[in-house]
Amino acid sequence: MEKIIGKEFGGERPLYCTHDLYLEDVTIHAGESSLKETSNIEAFKCRFEGKYPFWCCDGFKVRECLFTEGARAALWYSKNLEMTDTLIEAPKMFREMTGIKLKNVRIPNAGETMWGCHQIEMENVEVEKGDYIFMHSSDIKVKNFKLQGNYSFQYCHDVEIHDSNLQTKDAFWETDNVTVYDSVINGEFLGWHSRNLKLVRCHIGGSQPLCYAENLILEDCTFEPDADLAFEYSTVHATINGSVTSVKNPRSGRIEADGYGEVIIDQNIKKPADCEIITR
Repeated sequence: MEKIIGKEFGGERPLYCTHDLYLEDVTIHAGESSLKETSNIEAFKCRFEGKYPFWCCDGFKVRECLFTEGARAALWYSKNLEMTDTLIEAPKMFREMTGIKLKNVRIPNAGETMWGCHQIEMENVEVEKGDYIFMHSSDIKVKNFKLQGNYSFQYCHDVEIHDSNLQTKDAFWETDNVTVYDSVINGEFLGWHSRNLKLVRCHIGGSQPLCYAENLILEDCTFEPDADLAFEYSTVHATINGSVTSVKNPRSGRIEADGYGEVIIDQNIKKPADCEIITR
């Protein structure tokens, strides 16, 4: 493997179409596509300032690096990435990728990040300004994920989340086969139009959660007082610890809680209109 240590590059495609390359303490200045069409690349303690550095790459490791704001759209159309202990200041990261492993990564400007990506593993990742993160992505496994940003995980399928804190409006819309364990989910309109969404020991906040859902399952979850008008037109099986401010027009299934501030069943309920609402 060729080694490049302590060098600086800039301009257009300075390391284009290179393979089996180790970079250490390297700075990529303004320019475009510095490492496009490459494979088997390792970057350690490097700084990326130019746009589109890793496009169409196959097999690369990124450790203790910095992607500045200028390195926008840095990782697209690539596969088999391992990234650890890295700060990403650039927006629009990770598009149309397969095989992503992130650990100890912080992304403070994560707008429009992780779109159309598959086979994702994340641990100890912190995201801010993450609007529309994970759009149309699949096969995602997440642990200890801290998210601040709206419209997350929309149109995703096959997602598993553990021990996370998600501050996000309109999360999990139009999703299939999502399971969340031991997490906080706070934001309005959670899980609308989802299919096979399962929440286990989660704490839920935000108005009108979990409406229009099919085969919705909650196990030992808790609700914030602002999580009102829940389950409208959903098919649901839920066990809730504590009380729910209000439940409105669930279609079918069973809801069990310690109490309800209000249960609203009106003329607009949809068939089969046979949901059991049980007080312990």
